[in-house]
Amino acid sequence: MALRVYNTLSGRKEEFVPLEPGKVKMYVCGVTVYDHCHIGHARANVVFDMIYRYLKYAGYDVTYVRNYTDIDDKIINRANRDGIPWHEVSERFIAEFDKDMAALMLELPTHQPKATEHIPEIIAIVQQLIGKGHAYAVEGDVYFRVATFADYLKLSKRNMEEMQAGARVEVDERKENPMDFALWKGAKPGEPAWESPWGPGRPGWHIECSAMSMKFLGETFDIHGGGKDLVFPHHENEIAQSEAANGREFVRYWLHNGFVNINSEKMSKSLGNFFTIKEVLKQYDAEVLRFFLLSAHYRSPIDFCDQNLSEAEAGLERIYKGLAEIDRALAAEQGPGGESGDIGSDLEEKVTGLRERFREAMDDDFNTALAIAGVFDLTRAVNRVAAEHPAAGEKLRELLAGARDAIADIGRVLGIFTSRPAEYLERIKSRKTAGLDISPEEIEVLIAERSAARREKNFKRSDEIRDYLLVRNIELKDSPQGTAWTVK
Repeated sequence: MALRVYNTLSGRKEEFVPLEPGKVKMYVCGVTVYDHCHIGHARANVVFDMIYRYLKYAGYDVTYVRNYTDIDDKIINRANRDGIPWHEVSERFIAEFDKDMAALMLELPTHQPKATEHIPEIIAIVQQLIGKGHAYAVEGDVYFRVATFADYLKLSKRNMEEMQAGARVEVDERKENPMDFALWKGAKPGEPAWESPWGPGRPGWHIECSAMSMKFLGETFDIHGGGKDLVFPHHENEIAQSEAANGREFVRYWLHNGFVNINSEKMSKSLGNFFTIKEVLKQYDAEVLRFFLLSAHYRSPIDFCDQNLSEAEAGLERIYKGLAEIDRALAAEQGPGGESGDIGSDLEEKVTGLRERFREAMDDDFNTALAIAGVFDLTRAVNRVAAEHPAAGEKLRELLAGARDAIADIGRVLGIFTSRPAEYLERIKSRKTAGLDISPEEIEVLIAERSAARREKNFKRSDEIRDYLLVRNIELKDSPQGTAWTVK
């Protein structure tokens, strides 16, 4: 099965065929660095990190560019509010962004350009557009002349007449058309500025990405990504100015991730339901957050709430417990269990077929939800067989090792299942018990006392200990291997 991706431009899934065989050029819009990153930034960046990883896994040589918008009205306003130079704001929040992405286990892109490092390239494109009649200067500003680009709104599929009517509400009399957008902004007193043929100023938001993407990837490249909120106006305007300047297709496949809702409402600072990545990681392990973000298809909206994060935490814990069971079985002395066909074909089929199921899911527009479902399916089969055969024989050990390797391969692509199972489970247990009125050490002492009571057939004391722990949100699970505990 060939890789198929949903192209926002065509509105359908298409077979992915890069311009150059075996190579992929991908650009993803980065952040405007004026504040800490929120959960919406986490989703977009985890999604395209996953796509980057999978393309490499599929054998492509990938050039991945993700930019920083390090000059913007929001940065200037933040600098004025804090009483510091604008570049201190951008440098601070570039560093904070990098910390957040490292915490979420993102791989570094091939290039991470800054807008302010590409002023000459930006000016050159603006001059090109003016020379071709696609842009005009007025009082130090330069605007793109939308009427000269026949395909305007082809990405967002919006209606031009309705858009123009809406734009007239706050019309700028200097524009020829209310839909025309800024390529270059003349400097206001006290603002940062760079020299240009139209006087001192700074670039508009949209032109930055055209200049940086074309510098590193060429005039036409394979994939442009970002959140669905960027389809209009940002990506629409990128297409217009880039194709008007170069006279050729700008991007072949446009990929957009879905929105993040908070408790079923759209995330918004004005609604007060705005969570930074740092705030979320104080409550949840970074791998849990990444697992949650990849448990839904990247184009679907996701609802960020405590219940859904707790379910993701429980799901990831189940997989890690399955991996821990594999490690236990492989570390134990080899026994006769699982020989002579008594394992059945189910586990063997799931182990040998997991990678193929993974490829099929990911080749269908990066369906991580289906890919993770395959891992759950295998984990259930592992737990069932391991319980039936505590001492694994040669055949079972071979299958368990194969399961461990397959899940590890998938984990490397998705950026999850990468911790040592025992370490992860201990980390989660410590995090969960941090707010309890009982320590892990006390729990273990009580479990040992309960085990002794059960051996002595003192079931009254055994039940008292179980009930005592349950009141403190500690649940016990007995198995042939001993008693495990979890936070309710």
